[in-house]
Amino acid sequence: MSSLLVEAAGGIVWRERHDEWQVLLVHRPRYDDWSLPKGKADPGETPQQTALREVEEETGLTCTLADPAGEVRYVDSKGRPKIVRYWHMDPALTGDAFTPNDEVDQLRWCSLRDAAKLLTYDHDRKLLRKATHREGGAHEHG
Repeated sequence: MSSLLVEAAGGIVWRERHDEWQVLLVHRPRYDDWSLPKGKADPGETPQQTALREVEEETGLTCTLADPAGEVRYVDSKGRPKIVRYWHMDPALTGDAFTPNDEVDQLRWCSLRDAAKLLTYDHDRKLLRKATHREGGAHEHG
């Protein structure tokens, strides 16, 4: 077992529809899970670069970074410690260009209530809860 820290980054991608904030979730067929878009850093990348690249690769959306949304730490499926840093993100106002692939086969825009039910991992639910209850946050939902 390796004790090398796995560093990853991702995004909490928001949009407003019908006076309600929605967050984007991805389904990964390899794990049959619903999660926030994220992925491992490439050599030399900053966490911010990783987050933007991974979100675009997994969702087809070009996003802009907003403020940091927090981080989660856990042990991955190979027994390695992993840290995932997240940023709030706003998608570009162009049409979605998602193409299902081996890594991500579905996207779903969800209300916060539906996202909390659909997310597979408790650490993602906690992060989303924390992110939506920030004082004075850009995406405060009460």
